[in-house]
Amino acid sequence: MSARTERVVTSGKFTLDGGSWDVDNNVWIVGDDAEVIVIDAAHDAAAIAAAVAGRAVTAIVCTHAHDDHVNAAPALARLLGAPVLLHPADRELWDLTHPGRAPDGELADGLELRVAGTVLRVLHTPGHAPGAVCLHSPGTGEVFTGDTLFRGGPGATGRSFSDFPTIIASIGERLLGLPPETVVRTGHGDDTTIGDEAPHLAEWVARGH
Repeated sequence: MSARTERVVTSGKFTLDGGSWDVDNNVWIVGDDAEVIVIDAAHDAAAIAAAVAGRAVTAIVCTHAHDDHVNAAPALARLLGAPVLLHPADRELWDLTHPGRAPDGELADGLELRVAGTVLRVLHTPGHAPGAVCLHSPGTGEVFTGDTLFRGGPGATGRSFSDFPTIIASIGERLLGLPPETVVRTGHGDDTTIGDEAPHLAEWVARGH
């Protein structure tokens, strides 16, 4: 059976730099009826585990370590018996939410994660966070971008650990060269495509978005 993508939307708080915001997060489950990978364990471990529905989980992948993307990761790992994977450049952010509980493994640029006959290739895309990654799935024609690229522009860079020129470079060098029909599965909000976003890079730079 070929791999498919399922979305679970969970709600909670994003907190950083003394602020707190209500957010809805996209949690992505990629796989088939036997095994899956979970991308971003946000807010509600029980709801995510229910959506997994007893399938084997090969990994819980964190696109970055802002608390709204990782706050349910340890609880989900306990429920599912799966390792939590994070890029080491985001360990400082992770420790703000989970001090004393390290991730189980490290993501690295070019690492290939395999599930249900599909490869998810890790692209290190810093800017929104130092260890932000995207996961490109050529077999399903998708890229999971976390908070690096959204419909209408790049992720926010106005808080600690972020940098606007860096995220622009990451998007331009690592994402916009993907096939234009590639579907962008974002960390919040609606899908888009690489082809829809690529023409607007110069506009983002001009407005310092």
